[in-house]
Amino acid sequence: MDDFKPATDTIMTEDAVYMDYNAGAPIREDARAALTAALGVGNASSVHAFGRAARRIVEDARGDVAALVGGDPEGVIFTSGATEANNLALKGSGCRRVLVSAIEHPSVLEVDGDCERIAVDGEGVVDLNILARMLDDDDTPAMVCVMAANNETGVLQPLREIARLAHDAGALVHCDAVQAVGKVALDMAELGVDTMSLSAHKIGGPQGAGALLLAAGGRIDAEIRGGAQEKGFRAGTENVAAIAGFGAAARAVRFDAREMARVKALRDDLERRVRAICSDVRIFSAAAERLANTSCLTMPDVVAQTQVMAFDLAGIALSAGAACASGKVRPSHVLGAMGASSRDASCALRVSLGYGSTARDIDRFIDAWGVLYTRMHNTAATANPAA
Repeated sequence: MDDFKPATDTIMTEDAVYMDYNAGAPIREDARAALTAALGVGNASSVHAFGRAARRIVEDARGDVAALVGGDPEGVIFTSGATEANNLALKGSGCRRVLVSAIEHPSVLEVDGDCERIAVDGEGVVDLNILARMLDDDDTPAMVCVMAANNETGVLQPLREIARLAHDAGALVHCDAVQAVGKVALDMAELGVDTMSLSAHKIGGPQGAGALLLAAGGRIDAEIRGGAQEKGFRAGTENVAAIAGFGAAARAVRFDAREMARVKALRDDLERRVRAICSDVRIFSAAAERLANTSCLTMPDVVAQTQVMAFDLAGIALSAGAACASGKVRPSHVLGAMGASSRDASCALRVSLGYGSTARDIDRFIDAWGVLYTRMHNTAATANPAA
């Protein structure tokens, strides 16, 4: 994997520490360059030279995105992001029954109000026995939706086994692979999934571009109608510039085991040093297979919102759970589904590392974590000396 170079004219400064890659990776220089070069080149549906140039950009990016997950370029449908891709997969499948893991992203959980939730164990891994029973109990045409990796804990799911169970029961499988792509080796055909959603800004591409990938020969009903773009699966003029940036990011982010080993070493060092400060810290999904870059951990008795603000003041960017839910007071549905207490869930912080993370970043985090933990617990002890 090439060295990560975030765009230099962002809000980030030399002293800033970015630990929120699961929310979005800083845009890569090559993705920024591709996006800028494609601005105003023309409408990809036009037949003149400008349109043909735009079409080449889109088709090249289609191939790059497909290659990222061993997909078929003919099955790549560009969307505005993974949320739209997830909606298209679920609504367009034609399945009357939808089974989703209890830890899915809201863009899956909230698409169908009648979806059935598949329970997970205490580490956040789908219970295959429960899924098998759910499939056996009802032969209504179904779609099973399970993410490749969870955005809050990083836990990885047994997709091959899930696909086998689903297909044996005549069901389809949709996989939200947004967090896993580039961090683990993914191959659609080898996994056996029927549809897969991706997002550009999670891999250092621009916001506003995503894709739904169909397995070879797959079909889906369009949700956005009014044009023949994207082979009739998604009407509307293609966002050529964002798609160009998506393609550039896809070319740059091929899975690299050595790079992930480097990131994992940083993550493991962070967790070891936090435990040395506070033995009561809880690290969610630590006993399960998870993404090398992700740690979801508690600071006992210090609510996540307080932690996020304190770290921000220290120049460190991270999240309380999922970025899309971090401003909400209610505890994470992911941690709740894993059986976490409301106390632990309310104190959980997500650290997600990436291509630009360094050992210095870990030092900064540990210094800030230790200062906040000591200050908050000294304050609590002073306020309640008899405790």
